[in-house]
Amino acid sequence: MDIQPIILIIMGLTALITYQGLNDYTFFNKYNFDIYGVKQGQFWRFLTSGFLHVDWQHFIFNMITLYFFGSNVVDVVGPFYFILIYIVSLLAGNVLTYQLYHNDLAYRAVGASGAIMGVLYSFVIMFPTQTIYLLVIPIPGFVFAIGYLLYSIYGMRKRMDNIGHAAHFGGAIGGLLLILLKFPALIQERLYLIGILLIPILLLIVMAKKGKI
Repeated sequence: MDIQPIILIIMGLTALITYQGLNDYTFFNKYNFDIYGVKQGQFWRFLTSGFLHVDWQHFIFNMITLYFFGSNVVDVVGPFYFILIYIVSLLAGNVLTYQLYHNDLAYRAVGASGAIMGVLYSFVIMFPTQTIYLLVIPIPGFVFAIGYLLYSIYGMRKRMDNIGHAAHFGGAIGGLLLILLKFPALIQERLYLIGILLIPILLLIVMAKKGKI
């Protein structure tokens, strides 16, 4: 598989910042997504937290997902629009996280997963029949995307780590909207698929309103 240069740049930059964060707690604490810090006006955390990870396993999972889906998206939309998708999805993920947890001053999270989810949802809406392999099991890409978000709900409820699970949903919304803005014909062509992809997002909204998140 040919990998686009912009994908390598993102992976390299994320690796460097993750390495620094894992080896320097002060650095990690300054740039993670911290509700209290954001309330103090430290708005850079909305962006910088997306380049930090809790460990190398977390980093590798996100970057593998970017590797397998990112270049195909770049091929269609070009590197500049891809950067827009990546950054907007990252920010949208953290904005949604803030909306859900703004009263929890102890909440902290990191991870590129919001941006990655935006890339994944962009890929799925453009390549709906594409099959991916989970270990050695072939599954449709949209099933993987939905499963990813359903697992994120589980992660949000358990609160066992500092991974920004809530950001996955904002990222998915960001990626989906930007692709539909660029290719509005997909709204009619993929209406049924869009409805399916929105199911876990609607589930999150319902659970949040009922106080179950």
